[in-house]
Amino acid sequence: MVRRAEPEEAQALWRIRNLAIRAGCEEAYGAAAVRAWTPDEMSGGYIRAISQNPFFVADEPGFPVATGFLDLREQSVEAIFTLPDYMGNGYATQILAAIKSEALARGILTLTLSSTPNAVTFYQRHGFAVVKETLYHSALAGNLLCMEMHSRLTE
Repeated sequence: MVRRAEPEEAQALWRIRNLAIRAGCEEAYGAAAVRAWTPDEMSGGYIRAISQNPFFVADEPGFPVATGFLDLREQSVEAIFTLPDYMGNGYATQILAAIKSEALARGILTLTLSSTPNAVTFYQRHGFAVVKETLYHSALAGNLLCMEMHSRLTE
């Protein structure tokens, strides 16, 4: 059910990102910031992320429903998003498990991430601890409150 993404799927994966942010982050950041953060036009950096990192997709028959990747340079979990109609079905958990497995296979023993306020408890249930609150500067949406988190992986 979880597989590696292909660069030609980027637009579909970008759509998952945007719909998940729009559904989950408005309460934390407000409608204007969420609209600014989720433009329909995909950034070039997103395609690079798919091409240069282990980028995972969870599929339903015929289409992707969740995404996430291991940023190799930063040794961090990035872009775990699930289509709103598929939230709560374990797809994000499967993506996170694939990322952790990939990290261990590459000798990475500690992962970090920046969580939106609405996702903190999800990551805590999966072994991540909050290190500090911080402001993430988005070129699209300005400063967004995030929680810096880390997890020590075990084999």
